[in-house]
Amino acid sequence: MNKALLHPVVKKFIQEHLYEDLTKLILKGSLFPGVSIQEIATQVSGLKKAKNKLPTWFENQDILYPPNLNLEQTSSEITAKYKSELISGNTLIDLTGGFGIDDYYFSKKFKKVIHCELNRELSQLATHNFKFLGAANIKTHIGDGLQALKELIEKVDWVYLDPARRDDYGGKVFLLEQCTPNVPDNLKLLFQKSDNILIKSSPLLDLSAGVTELRKVVEIHIVSVNNEVKELLWILNRNMSKEIKIKTINISNKETQVFEALFDEGAGPSIYSLPLHFLYEPNPAIMKSKLFSALSSETNTYKLHANSHLFTSEELQPFPGRSFKIIEIIPYNMKALKRSLKLKKANITNRNFPKSVNEIRKELKIEDGGNDYLFFTTDLNNDKIVVVCRKV
Repeated sequence: MNKALLHPVVKKFIQEHLYEDLTKLILKGSLFPGVSIQEIATQVSGLKKAKNKLPTWFENQDILYPPNLNLEQTSSEITAKYKSELISGNTLIDLTGGFGIDDYYFSKKFKKVIHCELNRELSQLATHNFKFLGAANIKTHIGDGLQALKELIEKVDWVYLDPARRDDYGGKVFLLEQCTPNVPDNLKLLFQKSDNILIKSSPLLDLSAGVTELRKVVEIHIVSVNNEVKELLWILNRNMSKEIKIKTINISNKETQVFEALFDEGAGPSIYSLPLHFLYEPNPAIMKSKLFSALSSETNTYKLHANSHLFTSEELQPFPGRSFKIIEIIPYNMKALKRSLKLKKANITNRNFPKSVNEIRKELKIEDGGNDYLFFTTDLNNDKIVVVCRKV
């Protein structure tokens, strides 16, 4: 970590060149002794990413940033805040501390947080930033988190892990056993030191596979931000019950949609219907959870088809996703559609339909946008239909 980056003149230069093209900036070379242009470029790039992802960090001019890859892998402030609301206690140890965003928010819920990080530079950056963020109750440790856990004399209230999801060649991996550290292989050690474990995994991890690998799961949290699944969280407890709760949350600027049910409720039978007066599209967190049967029951809606994952109702219902008023239902026939639709713009979605959105657009010669929404899908009779809608 180069503390010369904190010199007022250097910090001013970084702020003034925040929106400059990095390639052009690097070609200019450094104007400051003891600070390379590459180091300056790393800070400029980090600030750019922090503006939306880490606004608290962005507003603090004493913060130093790591290379892009480390910053891409870290939690956003939104998801870090969410995690911190799930747990609390006296002591938490984070075995994979990284840039420290999660630990900063955990420090507001725990008396003591232990941040473990193998990468010396990253650990030093986190230590520096914690100081300027006022997080005095975070203790940083350079080294292997599992080894640090083994050396703890007393048990802690919580163990947190965000295993690295890249192999030795930099390729992405998704199964827990492929990540570093290998959580399934180290569960015995983890439970020797704490009764409670919180794990952040790849959003692509299959829920059933995760339950099988982790064995002691009591809760699964699927966190979506602005309609994109960002985090898959697993809460493990030594004295697990038979029931596993799934909670889905979709956070946006307008609202926060929450839906929860038991893990086995997603596999129940669904009730189907032809499109009625309203159409509903579940948010991405719901889609990941596959809690379609429980969703239908709780929201008084019906599925259009087993594989379409669109819902309908006679009366407007509160629903965790997008809600639409059905204007027209048209049997799928391209010639008939061209005659009847007469739209220059429309928002097109395909669900359980053989053609892609791009193929449909080319055939209909319809641009993206406007107030009309076209859902190309399959109904309960296995007929291909187009549901013409307007947003509620």
